[in-house]
Amino acid sequence: MFNKLFGSAAASTTSQSGSVPAAGSVPARSRTSVADLTKKAAFSLSKHGLDGERAAVYLVLDRSGSMRRFYGDGTMQYLGERALGLSRALDDDGRVPVVFFSTEVDGTTELELGNHAGRIDQAHARLGGMGLTYYARAIRAVIDHYQASGATDPAFVLFQTDGNPDDRAATIQLLTDAKKLPMFWSFVGFGDKVDFLHTVDQLPGIDNTGFFPVPDPHSVGDSALYDGITAQFGPYLAAARSAEILG
Repeated sequence: MFNKLFGSAAASTTSQSGSVPAAGSVPARSRTSVADLTKKAAFSLSKHGLDGERAAVYLVLDRSGSMRRFYGDGTMQYLGERALGLSRALDDDGRVPVVFFSTEVDGTTELELGNHAGRIDQAHARLGGMGLTYYARAIRAVIDHYQASGATDPAFVLFQTDGNPDDRAATIQLLTDAKKLPMFWSFVGFGDKVDFLHTVDQLPGIDNTGFFPVPDPHSVGDSALYDGITAQFGPYLAAARSAEILG
């Protein structure tokens, strides 16, 4: 599924409407290098007692219409770089499968060191129109990929959105069903229209979700982001091991 639209990590980055702006052509906040992001991610993991833990890191990105400005100003590209930094600190292969979603799963790509510059911007530009906000299809895509991958480490899924879903019941059902899998869902909510994420963070049973609210994506620093998205991962791992979901 992850090769269906984009092929390999070295796939062409030409959009449907022509060439894609070069990485860095859109002014954005000062960026930290992936090497330094990796150090910051590792420090946050250490603060939470997660030294030596491993997980397969995924990134899920909202492409609903309200997200347009965050792609345009470089915010989403930088979130991809931050996810790559986390992966290099947490994942044994340092790669990040990426799912873009709106009304459907719009497309997929993969980040790794050496192909990450401008990758999110380029992939987004190829996907055309932006739709509504349906979480469940993206959740299912990640579950299917993880189960097919043969991974023995748990999954750490960084799921970003700026809006409540139009498929609430399906989302709740999938996340409830996923409690039997070694998968942790760390939701990052941009803005103030993400109250549904409080609901998914409080579903009964093993706590396989976290929620980090980001009212202003332009003001959250790297360390604050890593602290926020990893804070509940340790308790999840302990609970999953107690329930024999993880060895």
